Amino acid sequence: MEKIVIIPTYNEKDNIASIIDAVMALDQQFNVLVIDDGSPDGTAAIVKSLFAIYPNQLFLEERKGKSGLGTAYIHGFRWALAHGYDFIFEMDADFSHNPTDLQKLYEACKNGAGVAVGSRYVKGGAVENWPTNRIALSKGASLYTRIITWMPVSDPTAGFVCYRREVLESINLSEIHFVGYAFQIEMKFAAWKLGFTIKEVPITFKDRKLGESKMNKGIIKEGVLGVLKLRWMSMFKNYRNNVKNTYPPTKNVLDFQQPEVMLERK
Repeated sequence: MEKIVIIPTYNEKDNIASIIDAVMALDQQFNVLVIDDGSPDGTAAIVKSLFAIYPNQLFLEERKGKSGLGTAYIHGFRWALAHGYDFIFEMDADFSHNPTDLQKLYEACKNGAGVAVGSRYVKGGAVENWPTNRIALSKGASLYTRIITWMPVSDPTAGFVCYRREVLESINLSEIHFVGYAFQIEMKFAAWKLGFTIKEVPITFKDRKLGESKMNKGIIKEGVLGVLKLRWMSMFKNYRNNVKNTYPPTKNVLDFQQPEVMLERK
């Protein structure tokens, strides 16, 4: 019950069984929580077919429709806190993140970091099989974010992350509103503003081989405007006080347990 990997899915039938098997094959006893947004391709059914193989290790939360990456992770964070996990990971389903790197993120947090980021843009990090335009977009977004927010993170849009429990308990998750790349930026920004150490761990990011990318113009627009909004709020509004969870640590768990947001557990 120490470590759980949250994997959000929408139409990932080609990858989901393989990524679960790869995580479970590690010797470090990671559990997996899949948050599926009503995938019409049967992703959730594939996860359910693996329950007997991974009892008490694999979990599934099904949501009725495609509600965005950010809301999926927020739901997963609350689930993980409610179930007592100490180290909570984000990871994509498409093998762009290598499951063997989970241990490096865990060790960074175990050794004192509040947040560990699997980074493409620190020494030792790399990108493979990405088209030139995607690399330029990603690097440009990272530079733009650092310039606007002053946040000392080389890969602020990275989605391969480990959070210590106390970090997620300290953030008012109800005040995290973005759903795409801006969500990844805001979570790191909130943790940084609350005084937690962010450690970047070099990884090699590989483009997906199966399935389709979820990138679209709306996500890019949200990222551009979202960074400006974060900077505005941090300059002219008391962003730190808004995002800080001033209630007891159980507040985020209680939010999860309220009937209007409670989904079936498996």
